[in-house]
Amino acid sequence: MSQDFPQRRARMEYVCMDCGHRHPVDSLLYTCPDCGGVLLLEDLDFDEMKARGAQYWRSLFDARRATRTRALRGVFRFYELMAPVLEEEDIVYLGEGDTPIIEASPALEKSVGRRFAYKNDGQNPSASFKDRGMAGAYSYLKSLVRKNGWKEVLTICASTGDTSAAAAMYGAYVGEPIRTVVLLPHGKVTPAQLAQPLGSGAQVLEVPGVFDDCMKVVEYLADHYRVALLNSKNSWRVLGQESYAYETAQWFGWEMKDKALFMPIGNAGNITSMISACLKMHRLGLIEELPHIVGVQSEHADPVWRYYSQPRKQRIYRPVTVQPSVAQAAMIGNPVSFPRVKNLVEKFEALGGRFDVVQVTEQAIMDGMILVNRHGHIACTQGGESFAGMLQAQALGILRDGEFCILDSTAHALKFSGFQSMYFEDRFPAGYGVKANPGLVNHPRLLLSAEERAAMPAGEFTRAAALAVARAAGLNARD
Repeated sequence: MSQDFPQRRARMEYVCMDCGHRHPVDSLLYTCPDCGGVLLLEDLDFDEMKARGAQYWRSLFDARRATRTRALRGVFRFYELMAPVLEEEDIVYLGEGDTPIIEASPALEKSVGRRFAYKNDGQNPSASFKDRGMAGAYSYLKSLVRKNGWKEVLTICASTGDTSAAAAMYGAYVGEPIRTVVLLPHGKVTPAQLAQPLGSGAQVLEVPGVFDDCMKVVEYLADHYRVALLNSKNSWRVLGQESYAYETAQWFGWEMKDKALFMPIGNAGNITSMISACLKMHRLGLIEELPHIVGVQSEHADPVWRYYSQPRKQRIYRPVTVQPSVAQAAMIGNPVSFPRVKNLVEKFEALGGRFDVVQVTEQAIMDGMILVNRHGHIACTQGGESFAGMLQAQALGILRDGEFCILDSTAHALKFSGFQSMYFEDRFPAGYGVKANPGLVNHPRLLLSAEERAAMPAGEFTRAAALAVARAAGLNARD
């Protein structure tokens, strides 16, 4: 063990969000064996950390940003807050975590009328936030393999693209005895996202339908076969994704007052982890005030928004049938982590935290992605959803004066370049409800044809092309 790897080990248990029953962590559970409810992991010895004081932990986590210990360079910089049962040899690190927070350009902030920033989680190794959770899931899986001497482990996940890419990459890195299978909805994944699990050597299987259909299939497999499920039903993934909130708080010097965190909801694993992490930091005293958390959903997949838009005493949760969405990771009509969200939001609000959910249009998502990227960002469609959510929250009066917004861009813009092309060419199918805004459209322009070049005298092309560029760019010749 490295000299600076943590000595602290804790007792951890799975806790069911429905019946409250507890289960040991010596096996991989996805749902409660007693009632089938979803689980969260709890550190039974968490309060022992308070004895050292909040400043001790702030200083320790800050110092680890410079560590040379590989296992602590990624999301496990916050080891004591996440999974203090793992050994150093089991932790998988591929460069995930510590993604930057980039404040919006002055021109974009002026047009919006509010200061805000993006946390660029597309700068993770597989180009999405899913790597955070996979670092947690695969590290725990490695520990089980070592302790049990397993000779073969099949991992499986349902995905709209990013989960499969991360699962395949981490599975390929860990190698034997792990094999990776990913299940995708046929025709619902971008070419760039499909290329990733194929390139990592995973077995890629497709079924007709949408993500919710794929999720039902892998849940059935997890119930009837020996497989390791890697969707956010896996509580170890939620722990890894908590690092997003820890990093955000650390970036702002552990000061979360007047901060509003915007998160696309999707399968609700990421927003679960954000709320859970904020509760832990508040409990330990790392942050003195809870931030404002705002979940965002497209009107084409909005069951959580529908639940929270009802009067508190009349709320009933109902899954929805999704329609086509550019925010593919959010196109989920029955988020598996909703029971976690509901449970944690109650605790969050009881401590004075503010939680809201806003609904946005597909048009606003695409306009948002194109607009912010024209101001120097690298936001995906989910990043466009966060931006649209901020504008909607502002229009509804949900945001207070002076609140600084941190928007989640869950993946890299290049994964969704196909949607950008569809926007510029104004060829979205009618089901999306998206039309190109001429002021945001951009096209390449051919200055000289191959035939024109071939007809030019020798040595004339450079001058002719340069003059064409000068005319197109509005350049003036030197005096």
